Amino acid sequence: MQEFFMDNGLWLLIALLVVIGLVFLLSGKGKSAVAEDPAPVAPPVAAEPIVEPIVEPVVAPLVATPDPVPVAEPVIAEPVVVEPVIEEAPAPAPVVEPTPAPIPASPAVAAPADGADDLLKLKGVGPKLGALLTELGVTRFAQIAGWSDSDIAAIDAKLGNFKGRPVRDQWIDQAKYLAAGDIAGFEAKYGKI
Repeated sequence: MQEFFMDNGLWLLIALLVVIGLVFLLSGKGKSAVAEDPAPVAPPVAAEPIVEPIVEPVVAPLVATPDPVPVAEPVIAEPVVVEPVIEEAPAPAPVVEPTPAPIPASPAVAAPADGADDLLKLKGVGPKLGALLTELGVTRFAQIAGWSDSDIAAIDAKLGNFKGRPVRDQWIDQAKYLAAGDIAGFEAKYGKI
């Protein structure tokens, strides 16, 4: 049976479509016959042409004007030349960048006059950050060891991209070891210098 459908499937499909089309056409004729109205249609009545009455136009009498009305001559305005006003802009004021004021250290931890410590020994302080600290007036481990919370906040606000490093890298604790000269204690806690 399956071989019959495989061999003749196309012909069966075409026959099915023809049958559906015939059913559709035959069912359509029955509806059109029912839809027609068997009542006779009256023949159209011829309409009479409508004739409009002819009305003659009324002509108004002409009124003569005593004097002709004078016509004003056109006035031609001459072009006005406007020269642009060029004001000289004031010279820009030179930009003076404020230098950050050094952080005041408490009197007990003021920087001694004999020189600066090597701030690069602190873990987390590189050449750029060391130079920035020097610009801010921080040059000694004793200064950093004596910072209070307000000193840390003031320095941290001026560190820019390095913000948060004093607390994160524990600079105060490192500076206490280095200010006291306890290199062994520093290396035991923070690693080799």
